Amino acid sequence: MPFLLIDFPVFNPIAVQLGPFAIRWYALAYISGIVLGWLYARAILKNERLWGGPAPISLAQLDDFILWVTLGIILGGRTGYVLFYNLPFFVAHPAEIFELWNGGMSFHGGFLGCVVAVIWFCRLNKLPILPLGDITTAVGPIGLFLGRIANFINGELWGRAADPSLPWAMIFPRDPSHLPRHPSQLYEAGLEGILLFTVLAVMVRCGALKRPGLILGSFITLYGLARITSEHFREPDPQLGFLWGGLTMGMLLSVPMLIAGAILIIRAWRKPRLHEAAPLAQAEL
Repeated sequence: MPFLLIDFPVFNPIAVQLGPFAIRWYALAYISGIVLGWLYARAILKNERLWGGPAPISLAQLDDFILWVTLGIILGGRTGYVLFYNLPFFVAHPAEIFELWNGGMSFHGGFLGCVVAVIWFCRLNKLPILPLGDITTAVGPIGLFLGRIANFINGELWGRAADPSLPWAMIFPRDPSHLPRHPSQLYEAGLEGILLFTVLAVMVRCGALKRPGLILGSFITLYGLARITSEHFREPDPQLGFLWGGLTMGMLLSVPMLIAGAILIIRAWRKPRLHEAAPLAQAEL
C-alpha cells in the first residue's frame, strides 16, 4: 500500500442517541444549516447600511418564512432525487419515497423547492421576491458546507479513483472496489460552502443587496460553476453512471443554473438600485 494513502476515518453516522431515538449527522447538518442561516439572515436584515435604507422584509416575516423554506428544502430535495436520480427504483418501490432516513436528496431539487417557497410566500405576504431570494441564497452556502461534511462523515458520495500517490487519496470502507479515491465531499464543501459563502459575503458587504437579484444570480452562477468543477472528481451515482459524452447528472442540472444566473445578474445591473426607483418616480410626478 502506498505510504501516503489515507484510510478513511470511520465515523458513527449517528450523532446523538437517546434510547430508541437517533439523530444522524445528516439530519443535524440540515438543522444546523437552517438555524445558522436564519441567524445570519437576521443580522443582514438588521443592517440598513447593506440595503441603503430599511430592509424590504421585516424580521417577523423572515421568522415566518423559515418554516416555508425548510419544507421547500426537504420536499424539493427528495422530489428532485426521485425524479432526477432514481425514478425507475421509486416507481417500483413507491413506499420508499417517504423513507428519508435512508438518504437520497438532490441539491437541484431542494433549490427549486426553495424557489417555490420564496415565490409563494412573497405573493401571499405581498413582498418583493428578489430581495428574499437574495437573503436566502446569501445564507445558503452554510447549509451546503455542513451537508457535504455530513456526506464525508457518512462515507458516501465519494470521489473518482485517484492516483495512489495523491497525499490525500482515501479508501472508503463502503466502497466495494477499495480503490484510493478523491475525498470529493471535502472539495465540494470547500467550493460550494466556504468559497461561495466568502464571495457572497464580500458582495453583501460591498452593497450587492442594493441591486435586487444580484446575490441570487451570483449564487446560482457560482454554484453551477463549483458543482460542474467538483463533478470532475466525484464518482457518478451507480444507478446513472456517466451520461452523454462523459457528463454527469450533476453537470447537466447545473447548466441551466449558469444561464438563469447570468440573466439575473444582467437584469440586476440594468435596474435602479433599491430605494432609488421610488424617489425617481416621485420626482417625475
